[in-house]
Amino acid sequence: MSDNGAHVLPLKIYLLIFAALLALTALTVQVAYVDMGFMNTVVALGIACFKATLVVLYFMHLRYAASLPKLFWVAGLLWLAILLGITMSDYLTRQWIEQPAGWAQRSSIDAGTRP
Repeated sequence: MSDNGAHVLPLKIYLLIFAALLALTALTVQVAYVDMGFMNTVVALGIACFKATLVVLYFMHLRYAASLPKLFWVAGLLWLAILLGITMSDYLTRQWIEQPAGWAQRSSIDAGTRP
């Protein structure tokens, strides 16, 4: 049998990772019922990132891969950070302008009521 570079893990490791993913999913559900304000989203995203890391490292075998797949994984994360950064820079710099008084008057005319 030739060695093609694939690393085979014992079934016990896969079952432990699967159990960890199930436990983290249950933890995510439990966190949803606790009121932590804005931290609910932060905690849920932190748990989700940890679960995604487990999947990538063990089920996609990135932990034992050569350096080129790891480089592409890091490049994908960098690209995601760039896209999220551009999106957030647009969202956070918007100026919310109040509606002029003339528009409210016009909408009451369109609704069939007299000003």
